Amino acid sequence: MVIVGAGEAGTAAAIALREGGWRGLVFLIGNESALPYERPPLSKVTLIEETDPGPKLLVTHERLSELGIRYLEGKTVETIDRAAHRVTLSDGAQLFYERLLLTTGARPRTLNIPAAAGSGLATLRTYADALAIRKFISRRCEVVVIGGGFIGLEVAASAVSRGASVTVIEAGPRLLMRAVPAPMAELIRAKHERSGVRIETGATVERIDIKENSSTVVLSDGRTHVANLALVGIGVLPNVELAQAAGLAINNGIMLDETLATSDPDIFAAGDCCSFPHRLYGARVRLEAWRNARQQGAAAAANILGANLPYDNVPWFWSDQYDETLQIAGLCHEEDVLIARVLGARAQLFFHLAAGGRLVAASGFGSLGAIAKEIRFAEMMIARRLAPKAEALADPAVSLKSLLG
Repeated sequence: MVIVGAGEAGTAAAIALREGGWRGLVFLIGNESALPYERPPLSKVTLIEETDPGPKLLVTHERLSELGIRYLEGKTVETIDRAAHRVTLSDGAQLFYERLLLTTGARPRTLNIPAAAGSGLATLRTYADALAIRKFISRRCEVVVIGGGFIGLEVAASAVSRGASVTVIEAGPRLLMRAVPAPMAELIRAKHERSGVRIETGATVERIDIKENSSTVVLSDGRTHVANLALVGIGVLPNVELAQAAGLAINNGIMLDETLATSDPDIFAAGDCCSFPHRLYGARVRLEAWRNARQQGAAAAANILGANLPYDNVPWFWSDQYDETLQIAGLCHEEDVLIARVLGARAQLFFHLAAGGRLVAASGFGSLGAIAKEIRFAEMMIARRLAPKAEALADPAVSLKSLLG
């Protein structure tokens, strides 16, 4: 078994293959010269801690050795020969596979605007990226974050907490356009503004100039922002080039069926790089979240070993914003009916009801202790395709657990 990509999905798959009974060779190939590590801390504790905490490892050398997983670090796969069941690595080595799993992840989108040489636009995807950003976020540092999505807001929170002056520029009419309902976006915006972050929505970056070792972010209306650090957080692109060159079908990522198999039955994929038909939503989706990557990696491993089960886990995502947490279960759409549930000063939740009243998504923002259990019960209702009464969802005196029946 050969796994291309040593992130959350690939590492979970390698471990699951062993736990599922595979006794043959397992190769896990990573393009960084480090053990597999978690990415969520990169925008949080890695930037905030006074001393470098180091990457949070997914697996140790000892565990890899115990499981008999051969980890090839600092290497990339250059080509896939599907007829020969063979991959060629960047050092010229070749590996033959019985089954191949692609967990190639995604990469940050870049700005397609004029940028002066040396303007130093930063993106965040790797531990090395986080260390480079960390050097800039301190007192008297001017940080401009381009993009009001999760990564941008998490970096903004980390930077302002370390004393930096932070401005977030979002081209859309509000923050987190695709992820949360408008009322929740306003709660999160208010939290950032109370913490000292300046937020400008409906603002488009026209170009990046440089003067006296600082970047100048020029907006389309002529306004400017000087930045010691300009970070771009405008989403990611799935890494499909290897799969595409091998002739695999592509559709908003590597195109999979319900069992996470590609158009070649001997090649599977998982994580940020792929799209798949989701039975709960009747649509093809691509998910960019650590839990999905971990669960898909394990599910792909099971199907490689013959389970042949559809992957239909409820999407789930979380983000820390200062001392509060955002959790989202399911997928929401603008046309959903929105139901609010206010838990006093501790938290607020929003439920999305599709046509017919079926619960399809829920999001909560506030203290972790207040929202975690609520979102968990909502996730269970979504998985069961339940249609709870709107008035029960809105009433904090009604236990969500009682609606599971």
